[in-house]
Amino acid sequence: MQTLKASRLVQNFFLVGLLVIAFSNVQAQNDTSGQSTPTPTPSPAAQPAVSPSPTPDQTPKVIRVIGNLELDDIIEIDVENLEKWSQAAEANDGTKLVPYINGRAIRGNYPEELHLETGRLIYHLEITPDNKKVWIDLLGAPHSMREPATISVGLEDGSAFKSIHGRGEQPITLTVISPVYGLVALAVIFSTLALLLWLVRKTNIIREPGPAPAPGNRRPYNLGRAQMAFWFFLIYASYVTIWLITDALDTITSSLLALMGISAGTALGEALIDNGKDTTVANQLQSLTAEKQALEQGITQTQADLDAIDPSAATATDQSNRELLNRQLTDSRTRLNEIDQQLRTLNSQSAPSASAGFLRDILSDGSGYSFHRFQIFAWTIVLGIIFVSSVYNNLTMPEFSTTLLGLMGLSAGTYIGFKFPEQK
Repeated sequence: MQTLKASRLVQNFFLVGLLVIAFSNVQAQNDTSGQSTPTPTPSPAAQPAVSPSPTPDQTPKVIRVIGNLELDDIIEIDVENLEKWSQAAEANDGTKLVPYINGRAIRGNYPEELHLETGRLIYHLEITPDNKKVWIDLLGAPHSMREPATISVGLEDGSAFKSIHGRGEQPITLTVISPVYGLVALAVIFSTLALLLWLVRKTNIIREPGPAPAPGNRRPYNLGRAQMAFWFFLIYASYVTIWLITDALDTITSSLLALMGISAGTALGEALIDNGKDTTVANQLQSLTAEKQALEQGITQTQADLDAIDPSAATATDQSNRELLNRQLTDSRTRLNEIDQQLRTLNSQSAPSASAGFLRDILSDGSGYSFHRFQIFAWTIVLGIIFVSSVYNNLTMPEFSTTLLGLMGLSAGTYIGFKFPEQK
């Protein structure tokens, strides 16, 4: 009986322990559920990140050029976003946009027509005092009639817009010389040169004046006239070339007029001196020839008078007359011999000489090669080279200084001065 009570007591203790443990677990779960730990929500399926849509480029850009890129021509330049650019800032004035060729702003060459809504700019490419130097840099020292170039537009004191014809992009053709007009002008210049050379070879256009020498020969070349022909052709060809490229007409400078005056004055002074020499020789020949004729007639008459005196029946008076006539006859014959010698000398001087070649003719006189002739020849060649270089590189006639013109005038004056005693 006591054993049964003891087992029941153990069972009761065991049940009480189970109840305590169960109650503790329930309390722990309630405490855990009362905390603020958020309950994780199921995340949606992963989606790719969406990038923001690109903002359209508002930068103005040249997208098309219509027309021939040539001086004194009209072109159309289409600019993308031109209207938005003009509205972006008050300083963005479309009427002040100028062309940019090879990165150089053509200052003062504003659009003749402006269409902001369509981005169209119409330009008449022309030279003004503001952009003359730029055009000379662009067109000077040409290697061909057409050359590759870049083109855009922009404000004069700003920078050029982007362009499809910009640096590193597709180049556009810059016409330096119009092929049609260039060929016509080239034909005119070469025809003139050919005609001038033909006249030089076949006529006396730059030769010494006077009658022709022996058949088949021609008169010597004249230094003054050759110099004048040289400057004529250089100025003529340069004037046509500059007009062809720049369309400029007033290109002959005052120093060129002075240079042409020196050249013409040299030729004129030389002609006057030669004409004076020829006139003097002609007068001397005429005078000596008349004197010779008079002496020949006098000798004939004196000889007749001398023969009329009979030596065998001559009186003292006749003898005296005979001696007088003999002296007159001797003097007349002596003078006649002197006149013959002078006539031979003058005739040899006035006889037309034949050409010995261009350089020998212009560098020498009757005494041989002359330094004063070589001096004016050398300075003419030097100034000619300077002249051609200026026209080719700068598309302008050179402006020679007064010092250089004075040097050229001094050379010409020296030549004219030595021309007086010079033998022909």
